[in-house]
Amino acid sequence: MSYEHLLVAVDLTEECDPVIKRAMALAAPSNAKVSLVHIVEPMAMAFGGDVPMDLSQLQQQQFDQAKERMDRLFNKYPDINRGDSHLTYGQPRQEIHQLAKEQHCDLIVVGSHGRHGLALLLGSTANDVLHGAPCDVLAVRLQKKE
Repeated sequence: MSYEHLLVAVDLTEECDPVIKRAMALAAPSNAKVSLVHIVEPMAMAFGGDVPMDLSQLQQQQFDQAKERMDRLFNKYPDINRGDSHLTYGQPRQEIHQLAKEQHCDLIVVGSHGRHGLALLLGSTANDVLHGAPCDVLAVRLQKKE
């Protein structure tokens, strides 16, 4: 089965390299389009929404840093079109699902640490994206750093 448009969810760390490389390898035979997406979670969500201070400046810094890291990825992977990629605020699962629908993606590629036990019960982005996805999802197993 060949795919036409792959949406690659990246966390903008070095760990996302194997995820991007796997997506590029899958896309190459059929010359499929590859788009990157990174979701910056609103700080109010990260802190439970009960923080009695203005986080807008910190939020903007977080977004600017993500943009710089995304630019480095484009330099590292020049075959990925910047115009087809996305950097946005929101809840990762919802944003990735919505983007996959809007962009008519037929595969979402995410990294997974393959956690077990309590960490698995608590969930992960990869697990969240899998449930309710509008298309196929490939979870690329990430190696633990020693």
